[in-house]
Amino acid sequence: MTENCALHEAEIKNKELAMRISVVSIIANLVLAIGKLAAGVIGHSAAMVSDAIHSASDLFSTLMVIIGINISSKEADEKHPYGHERLESVVAVLLGMVLMLTGGIIGYDAVIRIINYKTIPIEVPSMLPLIAAVASVLIKEGLYHYTMHGAKKINSEMLKADAWHHRSDALSSIGSFVGIAGARMGLPILDPIASVVICVMIMKVAFDIMHTSFTQMTDNSIDEQTAAEISKLVLEQEGVIAIDELRTRSFSSKFYVDIEIAVDGSMTLYDAHEIAERVHDAVEAAFPLAKHCMVHVNPYQPAKEILAE
Repeated sequence: MTENCALHEAEIKNKELAMRISVVSIIANLVLAIGKLAAGVIGHSAAMVSDAIHSASDLFSTLMVIIGINISSKEADEKHPYGHERLESVVAVLLGMVLMLTGGIIGYDAVIRIINYKTIPIEVPSMLPLIAAVASVLIKEGLYHYTMHGAKKINSEMLKADAWHHRSDALSSIGSFVGIAGARMGLPILDPIASVVICVMIMKVAFDIMHTSFTQMTDNSIDEQTAAEISKLVLEQEGVIAIDELRTRSFSSKFYVDIEIAVDGSMTLYDAHEIAERVHDAVEAAFPLAKHCMVHVNPYQPAKEILAE
């Protein structure tokens, strides 16, 4: 009972941290989107306007994160006996799709302007969007580190996706800076070219986010190192002679463990159950991301080990 209360309190703190990070992101992105849009329009920089659109998409993505946090943190119920954590991966996929769409819109507009470069002259940007680009890089890189730190602390894929959204915005602002600076030095074509570079970077980040999230949604096994550490821990438990089978599957940012252990076949059911409970408690205590550990007990059969070899 005490363990469940402690777990519940930890989940509440994690949710509060995620919400606090999201609110900071919303405020920062709102200010940046408005500022960059104004700088792009007044300073005649299409690259900066594209950058502003990217920042505006961050607002939408952060709102999705807030919705996802509230849904995925709900306790298990009759219709969802395994909880709602997997919705984290669903929201992360949606974030990746928004990022992909944003990159596509920016890229399409840039390509059209490059194609029509000779017929529709590109205006040379002023100093204002250049200053906005520098400010954006500094702010968005700071938001990336702030959000990623929180994401790693509570192991949230949604926040990690949102952090990469900030990093992609910082990278796009670097592209804007290079393009605007080049345009001011006599090569206005560099402004839309910078938008194309921004598009490619955004699309790459979006693909990585969706790939990771889809992997978590398809019951992939956990990494080999963690699985080996679980095996080592189980074999250290008193009464465990061997491991007959170890299976794991991802569940959003957490994972399930199904393990079959071999014990002395002559012991009582009560004693065998005690060993299984010991293994269960040890795994869940040592690996906080283990949502549940299911232990099945088999009578030890030396012949099985010989055949396996």
